[in-house]
Amino acid sequence: MNEINVVTGIGLYIITGGVFALVANLLRQPLILAYLAAGVMLGANLGLGLLECQHTIETIADIGLILLLFVIGLEIDLKKLLASGRIIIAAGISQFLLCVALALGFALLAGFTLGGGRFDALYLAVSLSLSSTMIVVKLLYDKFEMTTLPGQITLGILVFQDIWAIVFLALVPNLSNPALGVLAWSLTEGVLLVAVSLAASRFILPWVFASAANKPELVLVLAIAWCFLVSGVAEVLGLSMEMGALIAGVSLSTFPYNVDVIAKVTSVRDFFVILFFVGLGMLIPMPDAQLLLTALAASAGLVFIRFVTIFPVLFGMTRSLHTSLIPCVNLSQISEFSLVILALGLGLGHVDQRLLSLVIIVFALTSVLSTYAIQYSHQVQGVLARALRALGLRDLHDEQAPPKDVAQKDIVFLGFSSVTSSLLEELVRAAPAAGIPSVLDRVLVMDANIRVHGLLKKHGVACVYGDITNMDTLSHANFSQAKTLIGTTPDTLLHGTTNLRLLRSLKRLYPRAQVMLAAVTIPGALKLYDKGADYVFLPRLHSARQAALAVLAGLNGDMAAQGADEARELRERHEVLP
Repeated sequence: MNEINVVTGIGLYIITGGVFALVANLLRQPLILAYLAAGVMLGANLGLGLLECQHTIETIADIGLILLLFVIGLEIDLKKLLASGRIIIAAGISQFLLCVALALGFALLAGFTLGGGRFDALYLAVSLSLSSTMIVVKLLYDKFEMTTLPGQITLGILVFQDIWAIVFLALVPNLSNPALGVLAWSLTEGVLLVAVSLAASRFILPWVFASAANKPELVLVLAIAWCFLVSGVAEVLGLSMEMGALIAGVSLSTFPYNVDVIAKVTSVRDFFVILFFVGLGMLIPMPDAQLLLTALAASAGLVFIRFVTIFPVLFGMTRSLHTSLIPCVNLSQISEFSLVILALGLGLGHVDQRLLSLVIIVFALTSVLSTYAIQYSHQVQGVLARALRALGLRDLHDEQAPPKDVAQKDIVFLGFSSVTSSLLEELVRAAPAAGIPSVLDRVLVMDANIRVHGLLKKHGVACVYGDITNMDTLSHANFSQAKTLIGTTPDTLLHGTTNLRLLRSLKRLYPRAQVMLAAVTIPGALKLYDKGADYVFLPRLHSARQAALAVLAGLNGDMAAQGADEARELRERHEVLP
């Protein structure tokens, strides 16, 4: 053991974690994996044995853990959760309970204990039932899928998982005395702490924070003070400080200062979190063949359990393979929160070091695999959907083939977004002046978001379910009588295809139709023109009103002429950032 002072130890943690994090960032892997790897290298079990996990550093790391859970609580918006809709509520409740039940069966079959003061099987089951908010949110944000229906369902389930984790943390301190009355009282204390914290956030804290709003640094201090106050009360009640931190965050989640507090606390939290995960990595022992095989089996079981617990619920409520499969792919990893729970269980003597090592290996495996699975989630979903259709499962796409009268619409919108909504409104406003009093009767929308369908029908717009990125869907739709096909989604928001590929498909399927597509850059727009697009909508230059006039011109077959004029103007532009 190397006797070094605390400052030197922290320095080694940070330097090593920073180097590994830089490599992980270049490889597009989660930074938590880098911190764990840094701990492995520093530790004596698998690494160089440069230092031991010192008690003082562990104490500092515990502060980071409390701040981590505080930030997680801040990001749980109870108002949005209650208004999230029956699909998310049903999936959020059933997913965790079913996952725990199936994972508990797996853990018991794998030989993990439950009883006699040990709760390895239960901790493993709970750990396998939680998915990584950090990984999923980052990847969905990068893919611009946070606001899609599958993305919203994914985020809703993640929020419910955090709520379930709070419930479990409330029970953890009394698992060694599992009498029903003791557990019920522990849960009651947790509910009371939540109620009191929410009451304080409703009647007292708004006044406190409002009085300090002109001093941003004071807002931060008050927020952290509230975090440690609730954490301390939780510890006095016999609950965990970590649970108190979560509750403190939840109670502040609807405050107008929430975003600013998260931004400031996150930078402080990250410093301490590095120490926590590096220290955790130092505890990993040399894995043997049995441990690795168990980790592989647990990883495969986790993916299987996600599909069998999430897909049936979503498909039963949406009848959409796309909407039901994407969240399963997104959530097929273990959470960093699971490592926190296992670390707490280890400290309480509920589990042994071997289980913690197993969960860390599963975390590493599923994090790496899900990084790529989420990146290519639509391709993965396509393969799974074809397999399910081959087994006879009917998709909403199969049941909602466009009726004959729908297929005769003159204007077809491929996908519907806020941009499309503005374009449609401008089209309705400009149509009477062009001698078209009922333009909505000539419009059809194809979109895979079933929530949009209800809104469109309320406005008298015909709509049909379909994935516009799928060639078979476009062919099956039979838009042979359409005069104009319009796609307003730029490449940055399309998944599994590009506007250039979409253009080629549409020209091949419907050579007589005029095609309007969207672009982000001038070179991108010119490339679409060169490949046969009749009009390219460039939001940075064109308004929805201009695009609507082009659509109306298309009803008379004049869209290409307007597009040619636009292309000439684009070629004459010499912008710094084209």
